[in-house]
Amino acid sequence: MLLPLYGWPQEPGLIFTERRADLRRHAGEISFPGGRHDDADADLRTTALREAQEEIALDPAQVEIGEELPPTRTFVTNYVVHPFVGYIPHPRELALQPNPTEVETVLTFSLDLLREGYEMRRLIRRGVPIHTPTYEVEGHLIWGATARILGDLLERLDRGAP
Repeated sequence: MLLPLYGWPQEPGLIFTERRADLRRHAGEISFPGGRHDDADADLRTTALREAQEEIALDPAQVEIGEELPPTRTFVTNYVVHPFVGYIPHPRELALQPNPTEVETVLTFSLDLLREGYEMRRLIRRGVPIHTPTYEVEGHLIWGATARILGDLLERLDRGAP
């Protein structure tokens, strides 16, 4: 999974995807670009770059891979996600396009807006109660593994980590 971070350090923000509502897994959820490791991928960094290119047309040549964050498990599907921070140019300088088979829209949120939208909530997903960090920004709810990964990133940035 790639956390596309732009505007660092002056006016930082992140790029997310809103997944299509008709997908079998994680339908309609807000997430970072990412997906399964393919045998052809040299490593998980390569997977993150390939998936971001497939999902939002982010050219890997425009990404500087930074930190690897701790692996995170999804609640309902039990996937293990390996997040990598990717420093990118501002989205207005990129020709990002959502892949119509997977992504409904590409979203960009400043870190300030994300921090303002933070709240711990109790959600119920597939009948399972989940106490999770959430971020509500411009009517979009970020929760679950994406919110936990976002929280890890914000915590690192607040401690002064690049």
